[in-house]
Amino acid sequence: MPIAIAAFRVLLIVLLTWPVATTATAGARQVHLEALPVYEIPPRPISALTGSAFAESLTALDDGTREAAILTQLMEGNLPEFLRTWKPVRLIHGAASGKKTTATIFVMPDYLAIGSDGDFLRVPMRLSTAIEIATQFHCVLPTKKMVDAIFAQADLRLAPEPLPPGPQMRSTEYFLQHNRRIEAQRVAFGRPLGSLLSGQKKDLVLTSRLTRQPGRLAIYGWHRPTGIPIQPLSTVHGARYADYSHGIRLVSDTMLLDGEPRSVYAALADPQLASLLSDEGPIRDVRGLMGAPHP
Repeated sequence: MPIAIAAFRVLLIVLLTWPVATTATAGARQVHLEALPVYEIPPRPISALTGSAFAESLTALDDGTREAAILTQLMEGNLPEFLRTWKPVRLIHGAASGKKTTATIFVMPDYLAIGSDGDFLRVPMRLSTAIEIATQFHCVLPTKKMVDAIFAQADLRLAPEPLPPGPQMRSTEYFLQHNRRIEAQRVAFGRPLGSLLSGQKKDLVLTSRLTRQPGRLAIYGWHRPTGIPIQPLSTVHGARYADYSHGIRLVSDTMLLDGEPRSVYAALADPQLASLLSDEGPIRDVRGLMGAPHP
């Protein structure tokens, strides 16, 4: 068994020995997983920049230099504390035989951000940057089906806040404006940091289309309160493109399959299991898409 999955099993055993909420369903006792801590991310340095200070440091920088700065900050652990807890999201698939299989994935409650709980900035980024961070933290990008499940099970579904289109969509100033609008909504609803939020950005996602269209990124989501996404699955942009509407939500690369730890990579490649996590069927060479080494 891979070390990451073995460690995850130990963590789950510890978790399930703690007092947790339970419900009785048809006479059976059902255990509800609580949020899990994310151990793969380095601790935030004491001297780390706040989100505002980081944004100020980007003034007059070109896109490439800004991208390098985002990567450095996240790799060094300059993330808010509220992002360091996994939230469980369940996907259920019913076979023709009537047997139901449940996959539980573990997702960050919000999109990647730089700074502290008191002062942070959600940061869009290029696909290559997102992939490097995800693999370093033992994560994957979500699929379209995962994004829909996250929206359905979110603690708070925010209304999209589009800004006027134009070249400024890629500017740091637009990143800041959009972040302020998201926070205004969250505060107005009285939801604490660490709640599972959805609807506030488009996701960079995994899709089979990327194997046929190298050099592209895939985006999907930005769901309206009705559940209809503004952004259908699209690969129109090149892999170096990023604008204010994009967000990076990390998903642990280990999930539970009917309560047993399983690699998300393996499940996405398995013809029998892929439909749990993707509405496209198996994704060919998903490890290659994520730049992850093969076991």
